[in-house]
Amino acid sequence: QVQLVESGGGLVQPGGSLRLSCVASGSIYETYDMDWFRQAPGKQREMVASIKSDGSRRYLDSVKGRFTISRHDTNNTVYLDMNNVEPEDTAVYYCHVELATMPHALYLEVWGQGTRVTVSN
Repeated sequence: QVQLVESGGGLVQPGGSLRLSCVASGSIYETYDMDWFRQAPGKQREMVASIKSDGSRRYLDSVKGRFTISRHDTNNTVYLDMNNVEPEDTAVYYCHVELATMPHALYLEVWGQGTRVTVSN
């Protein structure tokens, strides 16, 4: 069994900063893409940031220059540093990881339970 546990969400004022963390635990052989998605009330889930095993990154246009995704493969952890946050960043943020549990196995897609971020005065 593989589990993702997110942390770091909460209430933050506009212009403030927040760091989200996601730790993958269980029988993990290798991780591939590690992503952060978010879903705001009444909206579809969207990908915020993605980082591949080679370190290449992609970002949602609206967060470029403000958010930074990073990973620590030894600890099977992915981070999202959120700076200069805006009220439009309010959402539940989900961690998503592609991983293999053994050599030569097909990869699995695993989701975290979500952590809520509220940007407000």
